[in-house]
Amino acid sequence: LNPGIDFSGGTEFTVKFGEPVTTAEVRSALAEISAPIDLSKSVIQNVAGKNTMVITTQLDVEANQSTIKAIEDTLRSKFKVEDVSRYSVGKQVSRELAQKGWQAVLLALVVILIYVSWRFRLRYAVGAVAALIHDVSIALGVFALFHIEVNLATIGAFLTIVGYSLNDTIVIFDRIRENLKIDRKASIFDIINKSVNQSLSRTLNTSFTTFIPVFIMFLFGGSVLRGFALALLIGVVVGTYSSMYIANPIVYAWTLKAGAKRSK
Repeated sequence: LNPGIDFSGGTEFTVKFGEPVTTAEVRSALAEISAPIDLSKSVIQNVAGKNTMVITTQLDVEANQSTIKAIEDTLRSKFKVEDVSRYSVGKQVSRELAQKGWQAVLLALVVILIYVSWRFRLRYAVGAVAALIHDVSIALGVFALFHIEVNLATIGAFLTIVGYSLNDTIVIFDRIRENLKIDRKASIFDIINKSVNQSLSRTLNTSFTTFIPVFIMFLFGGSVLRGFALALLIGVVVGTYSSMYIANPIVYAWTLKAGAKRSK
């Protein structure tokens, strides 16, 4: 994974220029600064249409105040700079943020396991949590594959994925429970198949209407929102099929196994 400064520590500069400037020019200016790290390798992102750049460095604000000031002074001297804002996260704070962020995701999964077990049965809870773990894992895999930055906003997106996917899964589970009451003679396979078919149009319509605004945010939200929107896009797509094709097969297999044990 590619952790952002929220999780790795560092300093991020948001620079608004009064004239068009290229990333190559900014990188060249940074390379001239004497620093404990190679500033020319900093991550520089353009904010589309705003003559604004976001410069992310691994400089610890507590140990590199002089270098941070040198960066601001150099940018002001070489370019027409209208404004410079700075966001810094220390090493200790970044470690705590990373730990608490992933703890939040794990806690959400545990609470969901308990809640679904209470509202339905343990087999349904295990199926739901397995689908959620699958969704988050796929999103993490895409971020790792394309080396996309993971920050606190991304963790928020993962938690949103968990909630969104769970909603679809619960709708199908509720339909299964109702159909079991209506037709007690039908096999669990037929009940699940019928329940998925009854919920299919609702699931697809909800996913499509959610996908459209998130996709627009991904296209026009700029570099700051792109990672967050991408995680949501992945979650919407993956969550749509996992609620049908991962959670339900687990319930089906568990039910068959439980029935076989009772028959013995």
